[in-house]
Amino acid sequence: MATKSLKIAGIIAMGLTAALAASAQAPMSTAIAQEEWKVHGLTSPAEIVVDHWGIPHIFAGSTRDAYFLQGYNAARDRLWQIDLWRKRGLGLLSKSFGPSYVEQDRAARLFLYRGDMTKEWEAYAPEARASVEAFTAGINAYIGDVRAQARPLPIEFKLTSSTPEEWRAEDVLRIRSHALVSNVTSEVTRARVACAAGVNADELRRKLDPVSHKRAVPAGLNPCDIPKDVLKDYELGTRQVEFEAIRNRTQASIDPQTRLADLMEKQHYEGSNNWVISPSKTETGRPILANDPHRTLGVPSLRYVVGLNAPGINIIGAGEPALPGVSIGHNADIAFGITIFAMDQEDLYVYDTNPSDPNAYRYKGKWEKMTVEKQMIDVRGEAPREIELRFTRHGPVLSSEGKNKAFAIRTIWQEPGLSGYFGSSRLTHAKTWEDFKDASHNWGAPPLNLVYADTKGNVGWAASGRTPVRKNWDGLMPVPGDGRYEWQGFFAKDMLPSVLNPKEGFFATANEY
Repeated sequence: MATKSLKIAGIIAMGLTAALAASAQAPMSTAIAQEEWKVHGLTSPAEIVVDHWGIPHIFAGSTRDAYFLQGYNAARDRLWQIDLWRKRGLGLLSKSFGPSYVEQDRAARLFLYRGDMTKEWEAYAPEARASVEAFTAGINAYIGDVRAQARPLPIEFKLTSSTPEEWRAEDVLRIRSHALVSNVTSEVTRARVACAAGVNADELRRKLDPVSHKRAVPAGLNPCDIPKDVLKDYELGTRQVEFEAIRNRTQASIDPQTRLADLMEKQHYEGSNNWVISPSKTETGRPILANDPHRTLGVPSLRYVVGLNAPGINIIGAGEPALPGVSIGHNADIAFGITIFAMDQEDLYVYDTNPSDPNAYRYKGKWEKMTVEKQMIDVRGEAPREIELRFTRHGPVLSSEGKNKAFAIRTIWQEPGLSGYFGSSRLTHAKTWEDFKDASHNWGAPPLNLVYADTKGNVGWAASGRTPVRKNWDGLMPVPGDGRYEWQGFFAKDMLPSVLNPKEGFFATANEY
């Protein structure tokens, strides 16, 4: 691969602290600071302009180089964050941080995508694979420069005595645990309420819509069979990474009442909103699109804003730093935004296991063997640990078990084309409402409200996501895994609601409102 030059230009505000009092009356002068780097893997000269907001605008000779530089520059800005994302998602924390992460690594590996990678790649936009391969090559090129001491190693690696590791393209898609798919926690809560006080007691905790829906325990389920900690692996496999010193300091600062509320599983709900306004209601005569995803504040941010400019691509917006492209933003023709639009994409299955073989479960009147994988986890400072991962036909088996019982999760994550937020790859080149609708129909996870505006003055909204068909149950509670409760495919994509140019002149969403 060739080595080509990369120019990085940054707009720097010029001023002195002593002059701050005068800054309200006199504008600060600016200057352009430029650097030129030799980057292995870049096929033609390119430029990154960093504006006064710190947003990188990438100008490249090809689409491939644009995605390559997105990865390279994301690593330049966020190497610790994206490396930790990879290690968390693939179950590789113990190798860098020690034995206290073995259980989290084991749980993370339960929820990786294990399907056919050919079908996985084919589920996205035609150029999706090439974009991911270029993006990860860019990350790896920056890591190579760090190893060669041509670029600095971020201080977090020094503080943890760890090093960044290279990505494979499939790593981007196999990690599913950030997709904000939900419902299984609600199923467990409803089952435990039903065990304690009867199925209708849950109405005091959460109203249903429609309110006329009759609650019922699925036939064959004893809700008291569901252990309180049944989702321990699920929670471990999807949670963020905590470091011991920070965790200890945080726990010490929590007052007893707050800790008690936490122990009582007090739930906290976050919301998001977005909206579009038709040209008839704006002073400029152009549509307005606004988006506020309401994700938890973090340092560094979950979002990474970038502009990509090359022959065949012209887009700017926010995405996640470990994904190529953007999921909220605009190209030369359309703008798009997202909020979560909750759909039931998970189920907890309860199995009777063979008293003489805990790896066999009853399915359609026969004992069916679980798939058992043995893997090794490298552990810093210790010998590797052997772990065992078990799977039923429905999905990963959770470690918490009752007497002769096993529990597994079937989740949309396991299907091809369900990598979180990567469905946005189809929005990159969308030019019309029809292109946008095609992208919404091919979006899998997480389920979203997608809002739309274009340069011709059109505005719209489309619900997106894949929802399983449950013909004989409502999905509100766990179900026996004995073959009576099976997904019957997915609802047709054109069944999801959408609207173009609403008569009200605007459309707004706040999740399901």
